[in-house]
Amino acid sequence: MLLAYYIAAVNIEAAYHDLSGQDYTPFPGIVLTDTFLMGEQKGQTKTEMFSQENSERVERQNRADIRVVIGNPPYSVGQDNANDNNQNQKYETLDATIQDTYAAHSTATFKNSLYDSYMRAFRWASNRIKDQGVICFVSNGGWIDGNTMDGFRKSLVEEFTSVYVFNLRGNFRKFDEREGGNVFGQGSGATIAITLLVKNPAKAGQCAIHYRDIGDYLSREEKLAIISEMGSVKNVPWERITPNENQDWINQRSEDFCSFMAMRGKSGIESAVLFLAHSLGVSTNRDAWAYNFSGIKLAEYIRRTLNYYNHQAKLRDDSLDDDDKISWTRQLRKQCLSGLTHSFNSSAIRISAYRPFSKQWIYFDRSLIEVVGKWELFMPTAHHQNLAISVANPGESNAFSCIVLDTIPNLHVIHGGQCFPLYHYEKPQAPSGQNVGLFDEPTDANVDADGYSRKDAITDTALADYRAHYQDDKIGKEDIFYYVYGILHSPEYRERYANDLKKMLPRIPFAPDFWTFSKAGRDLAYWHLNYEQVEPYAGLEIIIKDSVRNLPPFSLYRVEKMAFASLGGREKDKSTIQYNGYITIKGIPLEAYDYVVNGKPAIAWVMERYQVTTDKDSGIKNDPNDWCREHDDPAYIFNLVQRVVRVSVETVRLVKELPELVSIP
Repeated sequence: MLLAYYIAAVNIEAAYHDLSGQDYTPFPGIVLTDTFLMGEQKGQTKTEMFSQENSERVERQNRADIRVVIGNPPYSVGQDNANDNNQNQKYETLDATIQDTYAAHSTATFKNSLYDSYMRAFRWASNRIKDQGVICFVSNGGWIDGNTMDGFRKSLVEEFTSVYVFNLRGNFRKFDEREGGNVFGQGSGATIAITLLVKNPAKAGQCAIHYRDIGDYLSREEKLAIISEMGSVKNVPWERITPNENQDWINQRSEDFCSFMAMRGKSGIESAVLFLAHSLGVSTNRDAWAYNFSGIKLAEYIRRTLNYYNHQAKLRDDSLDDDDKISWTRQLRKQCLSGLTHSFNSSAIRISAYRPFSKQWIYFDRSLIEVVGKWELFMPTAHHQNLAISVANPGESNAFSCIVLDTIPNLHVIHGGQCFPLYHYEKPQAPSGQNVGLFDEPTDANVDADGYSRKDAITDTALADYRAHYQDDKIGKEDIFYYVYGILHSPEYRERYANDLKKMLPRIPFAPDFWTFSKAGRDLAYWHLNYEQVEPYAGLEIIIKDSVRNLPPFSLYRVEKMAFASLGGREKDKSTIQYNGYITIKGIPLEAYDYVVNGKPAIAWVMERYQVTTDKDSGIKNDPNDWCREHDDPAYIFNLVQRVVRVSVETVRLVKELPELVSIP
């Protein structure tokens, strides 16, 4: 970009002029190029296209023996959706070296983040200094503890003789006040780190890793002052780190955790694991179109977008300037260009858990769902009942949490949540060489009218192990399911294995008392599944203005956006919720806010999700009051707030009553 090029040139020249005291001198070393294309065969012509002088600078820089690379690498994860038309540039040579190093050493399943621009910057710089040199970057610091980045950390140890990492924290996505301010202010919401890498061929022995965490609760100004005061890498009180076998540098996982039974194994293979099947939640990549509080309006929006899509498919045209008509994704564009059309499926309008304690209608059809997961097997139709425990995916910024569900979940009910069902459903296959006729009766007594048979998702191996360990043949698979849910709510378990739960899916220990945890899990599930039917919390005070008591119920209980009462300034009174302009709910016990799921109190989820919103791209309005109208329950949201207060209080009580895991080492 020309502007960046000129600003960089002026900055370099002005700094040199001020420091040297000599005449103002143009800097001959700057190049107008994409740095990552330097050395790429296909990119060479792109860097030489601007001018002969620039071309000569490119060649001169490529020949130079560069041993120091300093910078603040760019950060780009790519486009959010296909309508943006903002895909990342591909770099064949550079990405091949990432594949051979960072990706090859990584144990992660999904490795796309290893090709983010700041990761490419590390790889490019490491390649550029060759066998000797220094790299210093101020960059996103998520790699320090990220699961996907274990291969990157391992590569640093293998390639460099010394590594210095100054963790400046500041990740607002963790919703943790200890992160403090970000050194870039509003310019970044990610963890920031200063990383110094030294490659010294004269130094023998293993790589020395030096680490410093700047500390908790520090403001941006306090962090910058600390950096300024230290002044030099020599003045930082470094801590030496020895990675474990999992390439953990900080927050290293415990040794005993891996001895517990895993919740999942390889798909479809029963081994010493608890669940035979699992799945991520559903990802539509077009939530504004595929979800709505109104089933009627959702059907209207889906018909509209399918009509537009089918028209484009007949033309083989995936136009990108139509955000108000469709939300393109790579998969949908591919189908469009192939001429594939889709029909509206009325049975695909299903109820879904969109966020904790917030249901919406979903259009559950592969035509407009980008990632279906295994929910066609877990809940194949609206009347196939099932339960699933959704747990936080390793690497998520929120503290570990879980929730049990009886409807199809969105991927972010628990951010990136992995879901473990009680059952899964299968369609029996006909014997080899035989065809099943359309009107043939099922021969399996366990096959239902839709042709499905229900299978347990808890493995036979797990059942045998639990019965043997506790010497109790009364233990059933459903009991184990609820036992898992009870263990996952144990404060002791969450605290003791917090580091492990950030890096791995839960593993379940044998507690001293199976039945206490199983009953607690069953009781917790009762409140979390029946939150729409339980009696509201009895200690609340409802204040309704006298002037509106005669309003029609759908007007009286209509909600736009709930808010906490104000105590002056930014301080809020969480014991009081202003439901709407007419109704105030008072007397909410503050301990109810101790029930936190997916990073927020359950009550806060209800307040956040049940508000009227309009999607800025599509113009689609999502009004929670439509849910009330279509269910003929004007006070649904009003009662929901009071019920979730009750659920929260009961959850806190049950969690406090859980016994200690005294036998765990």
